Amino acid sequence: HIVQSGGGLVQPGGSLRLSCAAAEFALDYYEVTWFRQSPGKEREGVSRISTSGATIDYADSVKGRFTVTRDNVKNTVFLQMDHLKPEDTGVYYCAGALILGSTWNSTLDYSTWGPGTQVTVSS
Repeated sequence: HIVQSGGGLVQPGGSLRLSCAAAEFALDYYEVTWFRQSPGKEREGVSRISTSGATIDYADSVKGRFTVTRDNVKNTVFLQMDHLKPEDTGVYYCAGALILGSTWNSTLDYSTWGPGTQVTVSS
């Protein structure tokens, strides 16, 4: 299963770092994507990193503010979130896919999901 950590409450302009660790399987076989879901909205893809880390994608809304990395030795993927805005508020999920379809942000391709962690950006 996947273990997530790092959420919390932060003021606008602040930073948080989310972690996604796999306990019982090798996460480096998986494409990993961070999704988020805000109340009343559909789950949306935030950032994706390929198995080797060579390919990275970001949603337009987070480009230049969020950075995704992975440490395959530690079996962990990270999402560094800087310059946070109130609209970044939501539950953030880490998800793994062995094979992706034509797009990286379709939830249907992901077979393994973390439990989610709350991120709240508010003054």
